[in-house]
Amino acid sequence: MNTTDRTPADLLRSALAADAARPLVTFYDDATGERVELSVATLANWVAKTSNLLQDDLSAEPGDRLALLLPAHWQTAVWLLACSATSVVADLTAGPAAVSGADLVVSGPDTLDRARACTGERVALSLRPLGARFPQAPDGFLDYAVEVPGQGDHFTPYSPADPDAPALTVGGEELTGAQIVERARADAAARGLGPGSRLLSVLPYDSWEGVSAGLFAPLAAGGSVVLCRHSERLDASALEARRKSERVTHVAG
Repeated sequence: MNTTDRTPADLLRSALAADAARPLVTFYDDATGERVELSVATLANWVAKTSNLLQDDLSAEPGDRLALLLPAHWQTAVWLLACSATSVVADLTAGPAAVSGADLVVSGPDTLDRARACTGERVALSLRPLGARFPQAPDGFLDYAVEVPGQGDHFTPYSPADPDAPALTVGGEELTGAQIVERARADAAARGLGPGSRLLSVLPYDSWEGVSAGLFAPLAAGGSVVLCRHSERLDASALEARRKSERVTHVAG
């Protein structure tokens, strides 16, 4: 763990330098049967491309607010880290005021009507397996799966991130990048996470506990997360089988 890291984007850079090939996010969607495993390098590549999309194509600037209307999903993790890289404030509260007051909105297929309250740039994700595009892009939205592949594989921000600037709004709190890292490290220690730990989380991304367990704490600890969506469709024996097959060491939710 690099003690000089002060933003989530810093944590990702340190993870990339330490062991780019290790798994970082393993995602299950038990409604579709999808399983995706992303190494540190693969996730970092998605983050770089998304950061370039944000900064260049969407003209996002440091301090802009992005309403993130997405469930706990590997692509949500990408957007959270891309917001950190570009100094954009990711807002997970998803209420009407947050959406209408946002500079940009990123929506899944089930929240498109709510997302239309944003007068800024709108991006839609199908959340289909393997990050597939919509059969037809929703009216008034850019299709993320169409826009992101052509973006650059490396990202350099126009302005360096300020660790003490607002970075995330979740659960009624606004946190800076430095506070996210500090809390993530504390949570990792409280959970007993360390390098090589595998945390299985079934928590949604609508609270600090959910985003910490589902991304930030494992990243801060040098571990990885097994992120499960629609896990309520599994019985106890199926969930236990997953814990064994994924070599899970800790569970949240």
